[in-house]
Amino acid sequence: MDVIEAESGPNPRATILILHGLGADGNDFVPMAQELDLQSVGPVRFLFPHAPVMPVTINGGYRMRAWYDIIGFDADAPQDEAGLRRSQAAVDALLQRELERGIAADRIVLAGFSQGCAMALLAGLRFGERLAGIVGLSGYLPLAAKTAAERTEANRDTPIFLAHGTQDEVVALDRAHASRDALQDLGYRVDWHEYPMGHSVSPREITDLNAWLVQALSAA
Repeated sequence: MDVIEAESGPNPRATILILHGLGADGNDFVPMAQELDLQSVGPVRFLFPHAPVMPVTINGGYRMRAWYDIIGFDADAPQDEAGLRRSQAAVDALLQRELERGIAADRIVLAGFSQGCAMALLAGLRFGERLAGIVGLSGYLPLAAKTAAERTEANRDTPIFLAHGTQDEVVALDRAHASRDALQDLGYRVDWHEYPMGHSVSPREITDLNAWLVQALSAA
């Protein structure tokens, strides 16, 4: 998998892996990362992987970067489990590589937007070592019915930051609420935020995320 890497200083002591949304690529969230002030937690390595190019059903089979196929945006639409599992394995490999590079799991944050949010939740809750945190922006919990059986003991208490726009025209707010509630019912500590925006990222959201990241990475 092609990955853009950036470091805020030499000898990083933490890693933030950010997964982009449908049709974008790893460059999409480089500007957001540049706005973060994480000096208090030391040098950070940012990873921005590119999803593979594949046909996407919801867009008439047009080929674009996607972590998995989307058959429909409704909560009851069929999910591309095979595609989700393939990307889960790819994300897992990136996380494992960071461990091999000397970054402890509890100094790694897995984050994503929209489809990337779905992947962050899917892979993060199933990762074998305890992560510093999971961030989900403008997305949802995929394969929700299988989460309880498949989540790892290591990440049962991993803090989760979830944020969503109240006017999101792609992933309905109700679906995001259902994902939040499902995670809370499983005992996760969900830091929930809503913003008056559509399917996007807002300056206030970045400010709130910055504070949460400092706390999550300082706890390790």
